[in-house]
Amino acid sequence: MAAQQISPEDLVGAIAAAGDQVAQGWMKLAAQWPQGAPAAWLPPAADTGRVQALQKSFLEQQTRLWTSMLAGNDAVVAKPEPGDRRFAAQAWRENSYFNYLKQSYLLTSQYMNAIADAASLDAGAKARLRFAVKQWTDAMCPANFAATNPEALRQAIESQGESITRGLANLLADARRGRISQSDESAFGVGRNLAVTPGTVVYENDLMQLIQYAPATRQVGVRPLVMVPPCINKYYILDLQPENSFARYALEQGHTVFMVSWRNVGPEQGHYGWDDYLQLGILEPFRIARRITRADRVNALGFCVGGTLLGAALAVQAAKGEDSVASVTFLTTMLDFSEPGTLGVFVDEASVRAREAAIGAGGILPGRELDSVFSALRANDLIWPYVVNNYLLGSAPAAFDLLYWNADGTNLPGPMYCYYLRHTYLENKLSAPAALANCGVPVDLGRVRQPAFVYSSREDHIVPWRAAYRTLALLGGEKHFVLGASGHIAGVINPPSKNRRSFWVGEPYPAEPQAWLEAAREQPGSWWPRWAQWLERFKGGTRRAPRQPGSAAYRAIEPAPGRYVKQRAQ
Repeated sequence: MAAQQISPEDLVGAIAAAGDQVAQGWMKLAAQWPQGAPAAWLPPAADTGRVQALQKSFLEQQTRLWTSMLAGNDAVVAKPEPGDRRFAAQAWRENSYFNYLKQSYLLTSQYMNAIADAASLDAGAKARLRFAVKQWTDAMCPANFAATNPEALRQAIESQGESITRGLANLLADARRGRISQSDESAFGVGRNLAVTPGTVVYENDLMQLIQYAPATRQVGVRPLVMVPPCINKYYILDLQPENSFARYALEQGHTVFMVSWRNVGPEQGHYGWDDYLQLGILEPFRIARRITRADRVNALGFCVGGTLLGAALAVQAAKGEDSVASVTFLTTMLDFSEPGTLGVFVDEASVRAREAAIGAGGILPGRELDSVFSALRANDLIWPYVVNNYLLGSAPAAFDLLYWNADGTNLPGPMYCYYLRHTYLENKLSAPAALANCGVPVDLGRVRQPAFVYSSREDHIVPWRAAYRTLALLGGEKHFVLGASGHIAGVINPPSKNRRSFWVGEPYPAEPQAWLEAAREQPGSWWPRWAQWLERFKGGTRRAPRQPGSAAYRAIEPAPGRYVKQRAQ
């Protein structure tokens, strides 16, 4: 039915009826849960006394809330956690009906999560139970449903149903895309206003293109800086818009910067494995950058999975007696996977075997599947707000470069992905000396003796900062650790011009991360200048900036950002 054909009276009546049904469901749950909790929701081998205490408390709080609503007192029994934006609208506080729904939901959610915590399970099984319960409780938030979201109801009434029409149109458009839109994609374009730092593709193989950026200073360091971004995303996270481009910042510090641009692989590249990524994606760019600049060594930087690959590649070089890297920077990187964070709930022997059987010998892992996993880790930030905004309110998502990039994933070859899952997340063998053989040699991170700058983000949900901190104990050389504020991406992409957030530094580095943090000093602003100051001493002197990219042996192929980064995952 067209929007103009819906009368406000019919609309209000239909929504009110649906709202009553949902409200009755919440009231029924509140009244019946403590007396007869479904067995499927009770954890195995739980502490009976603790569960009974939780049930008693839950019943008392729900009763107090229900009695308060009937009396018109609007007592505060449960509050959202700090930073929880789901209940920001005034109606959640000022309207008795919605205030009751909010608090009843919060009590139920808290109760279910507490019940999961009461389970007598091993650490891995309990983490999976907690994750599953949180996914369910997050999904059942009344803000996620049109009939119990006051803003959605207000928008529908005031627009005479137009917001519903727009929401359905947004839903259909996202269904065609196969994902929830998180950003106004029309606002951005790779090579138009993202990844626009001037540069040239000077080399390519089946897995990557190598970009050499144009210098930004008259004098540059003798040794180039080779950046290795995560292979599960596009490289331009390090070269977003000019004002927040990490690559541009490095150029302005007088470095000749080379960037690895990973290919969005298709079935024809589905046979490549972990060693191929080390050889073609890490060691080969080192060789090319050295030949073009005629430098003795390079400085290397790895971000996330790019850092994990970089660490393994450096261990390969150490085993072979090669010394082509002067310093190494690890950004939000795990080399020790003993504390993998929430991602660990997706990895167990059965799931890895299933992957190996499906794509371990060949095939691809679609980038969209990885995008869904990462979004699920922060569903209340990356899924449900956009369900509400796009479908219930009928609004368009805002233009946000980080979220545009976040939706632009890459496919991975099955053999490479399965090797990565088994030997890092599942078995944590990269951290054990000589437990793995890469490129024909046993790898030992303790033999990696290059000076290392290790950065982590305090609120990182993908690479927990404590896991990144444990890199210090694995490497054999001089180390410098910096802990930044915010999360996996926003903590890294924090240009000094914004003068935002803060970071923590301090020495010495005790074995336990928490002991380090308690003694660390917090400093305001971006960590980028500290990194630039640290890297300055590894330039190997300075020389005049080159006038042309590449060399006689490595001529320009095409302007940056190149073809590979523009290939979308299918």
